[in-house]
Amino acid sequence: MNTIKLGIDSEVDVKPCVATIGFFDGVHRGHKYLIDHVKAEAAEDGLESMVITFDRHPRQVLHSDYVPQLLSTTESKLILFALTKVDNAVLLHFDKQMAAFTAKEFMEKILRDKLNVKKLVIGYDHRFGHDRAEGFDEYVRYGRELGIEVVRNNAFELNGVKVSSSVVRSFLQEGEIELANNCLGYPYIITGEVVEGEQNGRKIGYPTANLDTKESHQLIPAAGVYAVKVRLNGTMSWRPAMMNIGSRPTFNGKGNTIEINIFNFDDDIYGQQLQVAFIHRIREEQKFSSPEALAEQLAEDRRMVEKQFRKEIDDE
Repeated sequence: MNTIKLGIDSEVDVKPCVATIGFFDGVHRGHKYLIDHVKAEAAEDGLESMVITFDRHPRQVLHSDYVPQLLSTTESKLILFALTKVDNAVLLHFDKQMAAFTAKEFMEKILRDKLNVKKLVIGYDHRFGHDRAEGFDEYVRYGRELGIEVVRNNAFELNGVKVSSSVVRSFLQEGEIELANNCLGYPYIITGEVVEGEQNGRKIGYPTANLDTKESHQLIPAAGVYAVKVRLNGTMSWRPAMMNIGSRPTFNGKGNTIEINIFNFDDDIYGQQLQVAFIHRIREEQKFSSPEALAEQLAEDRRMVEKQFRKEIDDE
């Protein structure tokens, strides 16, 4: 896959292509269905395929105080694009000047003049351009004027649900990990830096890596205990672990934390980046009468997590 970073003043040399555009948060199965349509149209027309996305959430430019709850970082999004085997992925630098473009201006100045788009495949509910004021019929009309054929993709449905980023977020916020993963087509992953914690887990025999995810702006699933897999930055292997998301009520904690007990692992990883893949939610967070009672429950949680991983192996 060819990755192209493009700003309003950039000049790139690209071959004629069939393209689609969107934020593609999570690059879920609905997005992959759309990209497959783009690839099929490109193959039929003898053109290259292209997916066009943005280097930040558009609302971060339009509203300076907006903090997104993302399903994927830019880096993971590009990796997921590459797995679709699309020919080109364009990362647009989205700024106030680009945000001011009408749909027609965007189609002319970016899609036609810079990216050599001959056919545009639109997601079933996608809108672009200033204030998203125009829709599919206008895109078709502008396309005729500009020499860009515009076609619409159908929705991708899974068990009667139209798969979308908002649907995935809803499942994650409810702790429905398997449903979210099924819509994504892969385990939901968050990325963060391992930081100092209060060492409460170590004191009761369950040392934890505390994860700071502020830089990635990713959505954190519902509070509770989870079976997860973790991977250190720069390594290929995933390690089994259990994670607690919540306020540590047994220790009268303040504010939510993300604590990960990595099985059979005790290395010093402070300051390192960690990826966490969610597999299954074991239980809700709860307050225990004492640290000793919590330790007993954590032993049971670990047995449940190990059982979940054995189930995964048996299902493969």
